Amino acid sequence: MVNFFIHRPIFASAIAIIMVLAGSICYFLLPVSQFPDITPPQVVVSAHYPGASAQVVADTVTTPLEQQINGVQGMTYMSSTSSNDGSSTITITFDVGYSLSTAAVDVQN
Repeated sequence: MVNFFIHRPIFASAIAIIMVLAGSICYFLLPVSQFPDITPPQVVVSAHYPGASAQVVADTVTTPLEQQINGVQGMTYMSSTSSNDGSSTITITFDVGYSLSTAAVDVQN
């Protein structure tokens, strides 16, 4: 069988192209519900400090919270924002497949 494809490289190329096209068509026909869930779980922590500027919120609220949250098991990365209306938002992203309820409890503790 190997000799068949070695002696007919155009035929082998045509079969490979047909397989790629068939796979591409099937990919676009696959229902979205059949796609695997690859969205990493996220936990969002919000804090409010009425009347404080963004710098004060960052120094007194966001930074201490980040230091406490940093190193939580399963954490991939963390991002935070502080705004002039006195609010702070910290978003913690965990590894794909990590339980969201476990992540929320870990962050809360």
